[in-house]
Amino acid sequence: MNTKLNTDGSSKKKVLITSIIFMGLSHSIYFKQYVKGILYALMEILFLIFIPSIIGKITDMITLGSPQPNIPVKLRDNSIFMLIDGVMILAIVAIFVAIYVISVRGALQEYKEFCINKQFKSNKDSIKNIEGKAFPIMGLAPSVVLVVFFVLVPLVFSALVAFTNYSAPNNIPPNNTVDWVGFDNFAAMFGGNATWTAAFGRVAVWTLVWGILATVTCYFGGMIMAVVLHESKIKFAPVFRTIFILPYAVPSVVSMLVWKNLLNGSFGVVNRTLMQWGLINSPIPWLSDPTMAKFVCVLINLWAGFPYFMMLTTGTMTAISEDVYEAARIDGASKFYIFKKITLPLVLYQTMPLIIMSFTHNINNFGAIFFLTGGDPVVADTTSTSAGGTDILVTWIYNLTVNLLKYNYASVLAVMIFIVLAPFAIWQFRKTKSYKEGEV
Repeated sequence: MNTKLNTDGSSKKKVLITSIIFMGLSHSIYFKQYVKGILYALMEILFLIFIPSIIGKITDMITLGSPQPNIPVKLRDNSIFMLIDGVMILAIVAIFVAIYVISVRGALQEYKEFCINKQFKSNKDSIKNIEGKAFPIMGLAPSVVLVVFFVLVPLVFSALVAFTNYSAPNNIPPNNTVDWVGFDNFAAMFGGNATWTAAFGRVAVWTLVWGILATVTCYFGGMIMAVVLHESKIKFAPVFRTIFILPYAVPSVVSMLVWKNLLNGSFGVVNRTLMQWGLINSPIPWLSDPTMAKFVCVLINLWAGFPYFMMLTTGTMTAISEDVYEAARIDGASKFYIFKKITLPLVLYQTMPLIIMSFTHNINNFGAIFFLTGGDPVVADTTSTSAGGTDILVTWIYNLTVNLLKYNYASVLAVMIFIVLAPFAIWQFRKTKSYKEGEV
């Protein structure tokens, strides 16, 4: 083989083809970088050794096993294990392909430098270059592996379940196998099954309304309290701030369970006290009427969530120069006008990313709904869909998986939540200072 390279760029195709034929081949033959070439070659050799096993796992992922009623249950094909193994194998293949691409690009970069410098790097320079790049690679490798196998693999697996019939009673491994059904679950959820479509529409609308109301009420409730304490010049304002922060300091599980007992329609302290005072004649269905229960959810979430925004707004207001307020007062502006034209715009500008983040949090605020109402009260389709009157999408997913074992429909809902919330998360990340400082 002719190992001589031209410095005019005409040998680029030869370097490219050689590096594609076998990983690290160009580094060893043309650039005499034997250490790098051997490392790349060992990776490909190791990959080739496990090719039969890799093909087998991918085949199992495609078929998801076959029914085996004549053998013991523990020995039957487990479709879910096959799916998980297949996703992990695909992740390994993706990592290998990424390394292969890096090796090819590295060979082309070496050739580019050779054309510029008109000479090869010495072995000493080559080893020094490898040592310099090895430290960041070795430092990032564990993080990349963890992200791939503990974040991406579970996400992909959860999404793929939406395209299967993984549900009770007929498709729960290992007693039965799971099959690919394409978009049948999405079709059933979005028009193919009237009961499920109606339940999804009801829960999705309430989830959106809940997210908006929970965010808006907590934000403006906290802002109003912050402005009142700041402008009223109360001598004991720090004491009031401490009192107001207590609901946020107490774990939400405890708070919601306490409120659930206080608002119980039969023996709750609130109803019993109101009846004893003669203010009501019959118990108020705080948590048993769908409309009333939704109102209570928003109200109790306001009680538990406004302290955070109160402290956030207070901190933001202290950053506004007092000279701005003084100039407005000299011009005769009222307190409300100052709040409307100065305080509110500046605070909104500083906290808008946090409002978006709070909205995405409330969309998935499992505890505020589950521990207060448990998704109740029961409505017309609850028996068949397990979607209660106050269930949001995330609590409905919990009910589908725990109560009905409808993992396929739960996965569909999870995919839809991701599609809706991912743009908000990406937008929020792009607004962060760390992202902007990392821009080139």
